Amino acid sequence: MTCKPLVVVNAKTVCLKRDFGLMGIVNLTTDSFYPASRTLMHTAAIKKCIDLWNQGADILDLGAESSRPGASPLGMGVEISRLLPVIMALKHSVPSAILAVDTWHATTAQTVLEQGAHIINDISACRFDPGLVDVLAQYKPGYILVHNPGSFGMLPSKSKSPDIIADLEKFFTDVLTKLVKAGLPEDRVILDPGIGFAKSHADNLTILQNIAALETLGRPLLVGLSHKRLFEGLLGLDVAERSTVTQVATALLWERGVVWHRVHDVGKALEVLTLASYFGQHRLRSC
Repeated sequence: MTCKPLVVVNAKTVCLKRDFGLMGIVNLTTDSFYPASRTLMHTAAIKKCIDLWNQGADILDLGAESSRPGASPLGMGVEISRLLPVIMALKHSVPSAILAVDTWHATTAQTVLEQGAHIINDISACRFDPGLVDVLAQYKPGYILVHNPGSFGMLPSKSKSPDIIADLEKFFTDVLTKLVKAGLPEDRVILDPGIGFAKSHADNLTILQNIAALETLGRPLLVGLSHKRLFEGLLGLDVAERSTVTQVATALLWERGVVWHRVHDVGKALEVLTLASYFGQHRLRSC
């Protein structure tokens, strides 16, 4: 399969030799919603990163501040102190790794980019800290633009949007225009519809059912469904029981055009997406 450039991170293009991309989640936190993902100790986090990379992750996504519903913002000094030792260690132990940092703080973003991070994964679309726009324009990293109409730690909405897909299309178009005008090239951006962020259960399902409509925006799509509360509302599953449905949903989203998948279990996701890709190729060849 020919190498497929999907997004530029700094001056480096992320090329995939597969039909999908995997972001491995590493939470440097004590309170992320999925307890099994918490790796606060630096040594454990570095080991986790290396393990996910060896499992087949294309990007390692480091987050030091939980964004679960009800979470409180973390002081920037604490966030940076959790991130930097891991980033610096990975630069030496896995120099080829593409590193994303999950932050909305401009100061944190600038610090980690200066230390070698490649991508900023921002749940706020630069709303929580407007200074982030200047950082993105200056460093021109890869940028994951997340649809999140709420405030930090906001609980799921109880009201359904009249047209959540139209909301997403307008939101992404408006923010992309703003970022490009500020100086961030469009080829740096991946779009994340923000499943679970200030949305009702019905909105989340509508997005997943109609995700292919967002392909018209011309940027790669990323979805983070791994072990999320959506599966409790849909199937009554506790967070520890959501592994199988996470893998099934990941494969179904790939069939609907989602290239990037943010997951806790990279090895399992690689298996199901490889299988989905195999059958998808055969289906296409038989048409």
